[in-house]
Amino acid sequence: MAPVIKSVELPGKVVLQYVEQGDVSGVPVLFLHAIADSWHAFERLLPHLPGYIHAIALTQRGHGDASRPEAGYRPRDFAADLLVFMDILQLEAAIIIGGSSGGIIARRFAIDHPERTLGLVLLGSPFTLKDKPGPQELWNSIISKMTDPVDPRMVREFAEDTLAQPVPQDFLEMLVQENLKVPARVWKATFKGLMEDDSSGELDKIRAPTLIIWGDRDAFLPLSDQKALTEAISCSQFVVYPGAGHAFYWEEPARVASDIVAFIEEIAD
Repeated sequence: MAPVIKSVELPGKVVLQYVEQGDVSGVPVLFLHAIADSWHAFERLLPHLPGYIHAIALTQRGHGDASRPEAGYRPRDFAADLLVFMDILQLEAAIIIGGSSGGIIARRFAIDHPERTLGLVLLGSPFTLKDKPGPQELWNSIISKMTDPVDPRMVREFAEDTLAQPVPQDFLEMLVQENLKVPARVWKATFKGLMEDDSSGELDKIRAPTLIIWGDRDAFLPLSDQKALTEAISCSQFVVYPGAGHAFYWEEPARVASDIVAFIEEIAD
């Protein structure tokens, strides 16, 4: 079943786009994209999910074709949007899946709303960006200096750096175009919010079963970061994809979907 594109209006006239597929009576699975992406980040993965899974991929505020309010770009703000979104769709609880920095939002939600979190899947998601030299250098040299229109060369390089394996060229071009929809102020506010996030000290509060996946050719996150993440979440399991990059869910969508399905079936038993 092909995903259906829909939209929902949150308080403050913030309109979010999302896609939905599968059996609406099935297990709800919510996908959260990374900075500058949109629901399209999961476009290659969604077709590999079985129809009995109720899959929803959300475009968050400021991104893609969603509204671009002046404020509200911290992980805590995105997590608050997710709660309202779930209320509107009448989803009592869901498995929350975050890609890259979307995982910081997903875990924030799991910490704040354990009763609404059936499970957590973190796809190449950092333990923390706070006080790390790499993100700080990226902020100092590029992100903090961004102006509109956003430089397409920078966006393309940003996307390509997440890959260790080839992806279809038309898919990569689509991702670049989605990234270019994001205004410079949203790039800045979102990235700043991620760098200032301190939820790494609260990960022991997560009670939901958690699957952590990492590609061993990730150019951004070392193994030590992922080990710290796994150790901090007591109910977690860690899977390594040999030869995969940071955005391995773009590179190996069928494998990621298979592991997600196995995880869902495991925690449903």
